[in-house]
Amino acid sequence: MAYDKIIPIRQRMDNCLGYVLNEEKNSLDHALTYAENPDKAHQLVTGINCQAATAYSEMQVTKRRWDKTGGILGYHIIHSYAPGEVTPEEAHAAGVEFARRLLGNSYEAVISTHLDREHLHCHIVFNSVSFVDGRKYRSDFQSYFGTLRETSNAVSRDRGLSVIEVTTGQGKHYAEWEAERTGKETVRGLIRRDIDAAIRESFTFESFLAALRRQGYSIKYGPNVKHTAICPPGGQRFFRLSGMGERYTEAAIRERLAAIRRGDREDLPVQIIEPPKRYTIRRGYLTQMPRKKVRGFRALYVSYLYLLNIRRPKRKQIPFSIRAEVSKLRRYQRQFRLLQEYRIDNSAQFSMLTDALQAQIDGLTEQRKERYQEKREGREVTAEIQSINQELRRVRSKLKLCEQIKVDMSHIQTQMEEYQTNIRREQEERHQRKSHAATDKGRPDRHFDPVR
Repeated sequence: MAYDKIIPIRQRMDNCLGYVLNEEKNSLDHALTYAENPDKAHQLVTGINCQAATAYSEMQVTKRRWDKTGGILGYHIIHSYAPGEVTPEEAHAAGVEFARRLLGNSYEAVISTHLDREHLHCHIVFNSVSFVDGRKYRSDFQSYFGTLRETSNAVSRDRGLSVIEVTTGQGKHYAEWEAERTGKETVRGLIRRDIDAAIRESFTFESFLAALRRQGYSIKYGPNVKHTAICPPGGQRFFRLSGMGERYTEAAIRERLAAIRRGDREDLPVQIIEPPKRYTIRRGYLTQMPRKKVRGFRALYVSYLYLLNIRRPKRKQIPFSIRAEVSKLRRYQRQFRLLQEYRIDNSAQFSMLTDALQAQIDGLTEQRKERYQEKREGREVTAEIQSINQELRRVRSKLKLCEQIKVDMSHIQTQMEEYQTNIRREQEERHQRKSHAATDKGRPDRHFDPVR
């Protein structure tokens, strides 16, 4: 099964080609499973309608000839396969065939198969301008599902591989499809849950909209509005009801409300909650070390992850802006694990960690240069180079995680401050209501005197 993602290149096409043609990623002598086979030590790179080594200059000549040097410079397709589905040679052959069928004899393209991940994937970079007639390639919804996706499936069928069936009607963003496939929560899922809750307490469509407004939603609805749309509290965009699924269109919601008025019970999906695990405590004297309370950065992440894991808050209403963050739960968990691994609680410790990781990367890079020099001199150091590359990937991933923490930390702090402000406001309002109720209860009744 091949999954395809197309990315427009709007600047520095040479950088994209440089990444795609990186020998460390597409050369079979860098793949662990092929390290012992010298007959397969070659690069998996193919040029279509151009030479791979001079692809960038040839594409630039084409652009200047047709006077189309601006706009989208080219396109980058990532053609991925499931782990273990194909060998490197099969993946590359299928990627080349896919590119030939898709682009024909009109566009210059370079296909390079990368082996540095568990899933093999081809990178296809092609010129946006045809060298035959100067026409620019058009990438839109129709071209993806009607041409690119169908071509990829046709190649997979011809080679006996599984395919991703093209669905009719409205497409779905890959992030949402992946989240639903893996059981993770999505923003649309949260909105559907709020819609279901509003329907259960309503009888008419107007009362349904009022229930959504009470939840903090903004609503576009009326005779001059073509599509009814709602925006969650704190959200930046509106979502059409027609795009939320068959059960959430305006007509479907009106029908569900009519069924409630008739007395019909709506069967909603039931969330199965597993019973808590039981533990047996053996008698005897157990030595228990006192736990150290986390502080600083780690305490902030613990509190935020706790809020993201709450499914049914009993007392405190969690804002939608925080509930929508549940789609990033695993990302924040990875960040917390890194902070927990190195016991990072403040900015000084975090800065020391990033400096240490960068120094480690610089040292490994120097070691790899030395090994490459030894390899050019004829020594057998392939295993050492592979070991250094693996360690580099591990350290670089940690440094990249640190960069994400820098960005996400301020966002999490803002979210928690808003949440604490809302909690304090609710407590003050509850205290004021109790004070007013106590004052009214102790005040004597005043009767109306018509004479006075």
